[in-house]
Amino acid sequence: MNIIKRAQAPTPKFFKILRSVGLSLLGISASIAAAPIALPATIVSVAGYLAVAGSILSAVSQITVSDVSAPSQQLPVSKKVKKPV
Repeated sequence: MNIIKRAQAPTPKFFKILRSVGLSLLGISASIAAAPIALPATIVSVAGYLAVAGSILSAVSQITVSDVSAPSQQLPVSKKVKKPV
């Protein structure tokens, strides 16, 4: 499966939530970086780290797909055999 098909395939619900969180982090960091007032260097530096974290989180969450055609990964349940007394 190539990257374009992975990006267009259905994404599991948990990763959709993570993608939204990543995009929110990216938006917050962009608003801090573009603030018209002077902010301390620490805050601007943290905003840069939030931007990187948000973009990576969103990208990885977008290309995670649910594979319906894969067989179940559960182990078979063994039957207990009674020993003769």
